[in-house]
Amino acid sequence: MVKSMTGYGKAETTISSGKITVEIRSLNGKTADISIKTSLLPKDKEIAVRQKIAAALNRGNIDFFITYEPNAAENAKQINMDLAMDYYRQISALGSKIGATNLWSQNPNDLLATILRMPEVIDSKKQDVITDENWPVVDACIDQALENINAFRSKEGAVLHADVESKVGNIMACSIEIEQYESERTCQIREKILNRFAEIKAEPDQSRLEQEMIFYLEKLDINEERVRLRQHCKYFLDTLENDPLPGKKLGFIAQEMGREINTTGSKANHTEIQKLVVKMKDELEKIKEQSLNIL
Repeated sequence: MVKSMTGYGKAETTISSGKITVEIRSLNGKTADISIKTSLLPKDKEIAVRQKIAAALNRGNIDFFITYEPNAAENAKQINMDLAMDYYRQISALGSKIGATNLWSQNPNDLLATILRMPEVIDSKKQDVITDENWPVVDACIDQALENINAFRSKEGAVLHADVESKVGNIMACSIEIEQYESERTCQIREKILNRFAEIKAEPDQSRLEQEMIFYLEKLDINEERVRLRQHCKYFLDTLENDPLPGKKLGFIAQEMGREINTTGSKANHTEIQKLVVKMKDELEKIKEQSLNIL
């Protein structure tokens, strides 16, 4: 089954302190380029997570996110009582030195508000969200996100498969259509050469003329290119259908298809064949673009 390298997967789980959300996003890339975009993942787990992602997704530019939403109680802020009392004692001592005594009794609300605004008096609880105890739950959530992104990739891959397959079919159809112009093209070339002799009023040796004409027509023959093009197209479709990871190989086959199409165009010497060559080139460019996103 063809898979796209573009995908998105998300999974959620709960731990004692809140909710964990894992998100994985991927775009096409030549290798597994993994970016861990979270500070919540413990450093000792990072290598294992990278290996897990690479094994599951194989290739692509991959972004990995973990976000945390704490419970209401966990989100509550705390007052550092010891630090607040230390600020109070310092402020009282300062008041005594400058003669501003009884600060607490005169302006208790203002004094309290001032102390609460001092650095680090009020702060959120700081603790490790992901621990060894809850890691199995988080690890299972990562597995689920990977399963979801792979399902997304498979769905997109089915669309890519159908699109690329139809475009290869269009190229093969154009190659077959060229056949109807082969005899007409040969006659036009022969007539053009004979007309040129008539213009210069020359009487060529018929035996030599036939030999030279056969040699010239053989140089312009495109049957061999058309045969090779059809073989490349069939190989492309076979690889698309049977190779578990066909992306890179499809790119190489498309290059070979392009060579045969270009050679056909350079030898064509016929308006209608040139139009068909342009159509094939257009389809091939779309195939190349889509193949870059096939895993």
